[in-house]
Amino acid sequence: MTDCLFCRIAAGEIPTDFVYEDDDVVAFRDINPQASVHILVVPRRHVPDLTAAAEDSDLIGRVVSAVAKVAADQGVDRSGYRSVVNTGPDAQQSVQHLHVHVIGGRQMDWPPG
Repeated sequence: MTDCLFCRIAAGEIPTDFVYEDDDVVAFRDINPQASVHILVVPRRHVPDLTAAAEDSDLIGRVVSAVAKVAADQGVDRSGYRSVVNTGPDAQQSVQHLHVHVIGGRQMDWPPG
């Protein structure tokens, strides 16, 4: 999808330093970090949201595996991290491409905002 920001990032059209990448998934730092670790994990293939991805268990598995790898690489796998998927306008999904926020490096409050 040529007008999708995350498709363009995943394709290398917008320069980004990936903290993780494989054939199916990329991960990069959020431009508005909410903690010292705030990484977005994004499938390379355009999938608008988690609802659309629900029938593709292979893709979901690859994304979740990448989340775990990113958390370990960033050193938050033992202390704890939050993984967040916003789906739809009421959840404040800002880019219509499935992405998982990996947030860590500070104490998290509950419930979130």
